[in-house]
Amino acid sequence: MFSITEIEQALTKQQHRPARFTPDPSHASVAMITVPGDKELEVCFILRAKRDGDPWSGQVAFPGGRAEQGDADAYAVAERETGEEIGLTLDPSHRIGALPVRPDVRGALTLSPFIYHLPATAKTIAGPKDPMEVARVFWVPMSHLFDAEAVTNLEYPLGGSVSTFPGIGYDGEIIWGLTLRVLNSFADVMGHSMPVAY
Repeated sequence: MFSITEIEQALTKQQHRPARFTPDPSHASVAMITVPGDKELEVCFILRAKRDGDPWSGQVAFPGGRAEQGDADAYAVAERETGEEIGLTLDPSHRIGALPVRPDVRGALTLSPFIYHLPATAKTIAGPKDPMEVARVFWVPMSHLFDAEAVTNLEYPLGGSVSTFPGIGYDGEIIWGLTLRVLNSFADVMGHSMPVAY
């Protein structure tokens, strides 16, 4: 699949920038963290805990969250939230680059996604730090995200009825929604297509 050098070159060539940043909850950042696996890069995902008031309750996501007062920029949000959620320390030396900014479909959130690269030992360190926020941390081989046989559907209650959404299945979880939209942005940057668009 892709090497970290190829990803870095693609991001450098396109030079996406985070959205204009203000440290308030209307801005959020996520970290698409890669590590070397046995055969290829692997990507970190979390399963958010089921919690009242969380619009992404029980969903698969990248580590990250909303901005707070004191966050210097969008990178700082992703790095702080990753530490709080799964115990991984991200710093500027781990930054590979920014993906295109994604507005949430409901229009209430501006999301800045970033790619980071860590040593393989990160897999042994990462784990839920607060079970009220994160239920699980898992790592997916990069090629699996582009595997047509992994495409599935998710039924999700929305607006008083149940809607069906496309997703990518892995180890009992489904990657869909805003997280799948970020992956589609990544695929676009890499000049590749995913087997499912959102």
